[in-house]
Amino acid sequence: MLVLSRVKNETIMIGDDVEITIVDVKGDKVRVGIKAPKNVPVHRKEVYLAIKEENLRAAEQPAALDLGALDLGVLGDLFKMQPPPNLAAPRSKIEPPRKDSPESA
Repeated sequence: MLVLSRVKNETIMIGDDVEITIVDVKGDKVRVGIKAPKNVPVHRKEVYLAIKEENLRAAEQPAALDLGALDLGVLGDLFKMQPPPNLAAPRSKIEPPRKDSPESA
């Protein structure tokens, strides 16, 4: 573990993107400000451990959907089905009325 001494308003850099600044010191409490990219999670250790524990518990629970219970034969049959006859037939071409028809008069 690297141990550094800092006083109020001094900063420590971690890599190029994370800044840790000593904001205030009162007695045995130190307030720390942390600037980090949004994709870098920042948590107090007790919160981090609680998140990690919850994630482990969630991973151990069975999935809500039991894929083994699915009847894949039925799904296969659905993909083999032909469309209804009215959808399978080609669309008829709509022609304008002929000049000699009663509709054109």
